[in-house]
Amino acid sequence: MKTHKKGLMADINVTPLVDVMLVLLIIFMITAPMLSTGLEVDLPETKAGRLEEKKSLVVVVDASGRIFIDRKEMSLKSLGVWLRQAKKAGLIREINLKADRRCPYGKVAKVLAEIQAAGFTEIGLLTRPESS
Repeated sequence: MKTHKKGLMADINVTPLVDVMLVLLIIFMITAPMLSTGLEVDLPETKAGRLEEKKSLVVVVDASGRIFIDRKEMSLKSLGVWLRQAKKAGLIREINLKADRRCPYGKVAKVLAEIQAAGFTEIGLLTRPESS
């Protein structure tokens, strides 16, 4: 009786890999839009044109006057400290302020003053285009 020694199998079964990759693709397709939208605020409408897409920091002030950076709430004082540290490190060159139209003007003015006090001169105010 002859016995054959079986060698190593050289074939790769890619079916489980494809299954895992498709599941990951679906997960990323669902979660990616949720991560990039940021906080929802009701922006005022203006006749200003669209801003160029640049890498900049977006400071959000919601209707109740709370301040956010990357969905992290912070006080006005901590905003100033955070911006000064980011300015020293050279991480940010330009800041866009996204304030809800129902937010008190005084709060927006204080946030703008804090941004300027931190040494930033390139500040944009984000708005929506007017609907005709």
